[in-house]
Amino acid sequence: MTTVKAAKAQLLKYALAKDDATLEHPWGENVAKVKGKVFVFFGMEEPDAQYADYVMGVKLTTTLLYAKSLPFVEPMGYGLGKSGWVSVKKPNGNLPMAMFEEWIDESYATVAPKRKSAQVGSAAPKARARPAARRGRARPSTSRSSDR
Repeated sequence: MTTVKAAKAQLLKYALAKDDATLEHPWGENVAKVKGKVFVFFGMEEPDAQYADYVMGVKLTTTLLYAKSLPFVEPMGYGLGKSGWVSVKKPNGNLPMAMFEEWIDESYATVAPKRKSAQVGSAAPKARARPAARRGRARPSTSRSSDR
């Protein structure tokens, strides 16, 4: 059985292996950021900290409803839960590390800025923009009727 401390260390290492990920310590917590934006909260390291039984906090979109149905997941405080952030507590029994890593992947994909370089390498050629239609003066209509 993995301890919360060991699980946090393993998950932090996993998160920091992502492109452009950095470790910072706002509010005394360990957080993983990408391009200045937090994608995983790991809380404080002190074993007697108020939230010592929490494993991590992540922002979910695709798996949000499933995650919230689990007894060890709850919406994050400070209003962050309204935008998909959840706090993950230590579940009873073994820690589902593979699922936690998937949630870190999802949080990273949700928070990380979209890369423009991914569009450059696409196989489909870009469509050329058409020039705007020229607008001239309205011409008087001429009819070729038999009134003449």
